Amino acid sequence: MLGTGRESTVPKILTRFCLLLCLAVLAAAPLPRDAVAAPTVAQFKLANGLAVVVIPDRRTPVVTHMLWYRVGAADEPAGKSGIAHFLEHLMFKGTAKNPAGRFSQRLAAIGGQENAFTSNDYTGYFQRVAREHLAELMEFEADRMTGLVLTDDIIVAERNVILEERNQRIDNEPSARLSEQVAAAQYLSHPYQKPTIGWRHEMETLDREDALTFYKRFYTPDNAVLVVAGDVTPEDVKMLAEATYGKIERHKPIGARTRPQEPPQIAERRVTFADLRVAQPSIQRSYLVPSHTTAKDGEDDALDILGHILGGGSNSRLYRALVMESRVATNAGAWYQGTTLDATRFGLYATPAAGVAPEKVEGAVDAVIAAFVDKGPTVEELERAKSRMIANYVYAQDNQSTLARMYGAALTTGSTVEAVQARPERLRAVTPEQVRDAARRYLDKRHSVTGYLLREAGREEKKS
Repeated sequence: MLGTGRESTVPKILTRFCLLLCLAVLAAAPLPRDAVAAPTVAQFKLANGLAVVVIPDRRTPVVTHMLWYRVGAADEPAGKSGIAHFLEHLMFKGTAKNPAGRFSQRLAAIGGQENAFTSNDYTGYFQRVAREHLAELMEFEADRMTGLVLTDDIIVAERNVILEERNQRIDNEPSARLSEQVAAAQYLSHPYQKPTIGWRHEMETLDREDALTFYKRFYTPDNAVLVVAGDVTPEDVKMLAEATYGKIERHKPIGARTRPQEPPQIAERRVTFADLRVAQPSIQRSYLVPSHTTAKDGEDDALDILGHILGGGSNSRLYRALVMESRVATNAGAWYQGTTLDATRFGLYATPAAGVAPEKVEGAVDAVIAAFVDKGPTVEELERAKSRMIANYVYAQDNQSTLARMYGAALTTGSTVEAVQARPERLRAVTPEQVRDAARRYLDKRHSVTGYLLREAGREEKKS
């Protein structure tokens, strides 16, 4: 679902310019410790098990309301991939009390915005409204936690919608198809191997019974986290939550989120995808690494910093070596997705320059990694990465939606409010040796999947 708000292009450009300028200044000099003070956050539970987090922000009379469920694509029954995302769509189809469209129409009438999202580990629904409409908003959201009404006609129509979404986002995008295959090759046992949107042949079989069974099992107050950020007090939110969500009865406990775990990866894996629509070849590689939840001894923070040093922008090792110096690539970078419940991935990517073989670019990537493993980061690189990451944390305090996402994603993947607030201190404590050790331990090609995206030879090319 898409939000209903619109923004002027000029203010967005000016905002981005100012943000980039401030980030550059912040990256050049360490931030004072009092500049990264986390907001005062309240948390409590209702009698039915609903966890509630309140982040007061009194600067504007608006609130951001996010309801997170501890369920995502990795929790789906075997053979039913895509059901979590499918149900996300179906949740907008109405209840007996509020038929299809009424919730969204009311939000539009009061100038609100809404959206929803599904990941491997959680599903979320959020709205942004003026503070005086929060009680009404909670009534709507609490109603669809238990009152969803589905018919076979609704199922068929919305199933066609998600199949078309897969066409647009995956099947018609060669780079997305390669990414899907790389993830599938990375995980032999863990359900992170499945795409969040689902495998097409399984999506085509999803029916009303599948949706309602999944809904009744996972959409319960004791499996949810409510995050409210904005012009509110914890006392007000608690009163409203008890008057709305609090009326929902506690369900039978779902139990622990136990999933098949990955065996140690002992052999390098490679994937090649060729397609006539590929205009420019590219390379992807990912390594199996611990997440914020599974890591020990600060390895996750070291991996986070490693991602910034190796591939976080034009000053990164990969960009400088491949794009600016050797010019074998037009783009290069790295990423680390630490906010997951189970073992996650550390990724690298590069786009070969015209006429440069992907194998040559891969060799250049390997050389950068080898040099880093040998000597580790420089003091300047480490401090620049820390400053930039802490600056990002600071700017998150100015955005209600970003704040709510930070806490919601953490609490649905095994982390805590306290861990989110301690992030700047944890980053400051990371040493050069820890970053080097993380690279040495985890950037081992035996733990990796390397993917090549190539242009498939056409008939004319084959004849010649």
